[in-house]
Amino acid sequence: MDNTRVMVYFSLYGDEFPLDYVSNKLKIEPTRSYRKGDLIPNRPTAVYRKETSWDLGTEYEESFDVNEQLQKILQQLQNKSSIINELKKAYSLECKFFIVIKIEDGLAPALYLSKDIIKFASIIKAEFDIDLYANPYESDYLN
Repeated sequence: MDNTRVMVYFSLYGDEFPLDYVSNKLKIEPTRSYRKGDLIPNRPTAVYRKETSWDLGTEYEESFDVNEQLQKILQQLQNKSSIINELKKAYSLECKFFIVIKIEDGLAPALYLSKDIIKFASIIKAEFDIDLYANPYESDYLN
């Protein structure tokens, strides 16, 4: 049986901008990036990216505390808020934290945002996007 898993990633995205330049400025290699117009893989018909994106994230990890995955991303970006804001201004970028939770067997992880995450997100004006996937489970409460 699968266990509950969490993936978190930070995304800098916009129309078109130099991905290598962003990596060099941040001194971080993205875990994923793509350019506007790139073909989105594994689709039955051709679908193309509508924006350029530089992402830094975790893989899916077994977790009962989303903050563990958020902290892994924050540790890499925490002292780079001024660079992120400079890039946002120079290329009209937006940024967002994505939290994706796959709940198995009704076992949902703790979902809270610590003060340091909130402060950092506020400084760079980042949004949060949270996706929950609750896989079916049986429970005495449902019977």
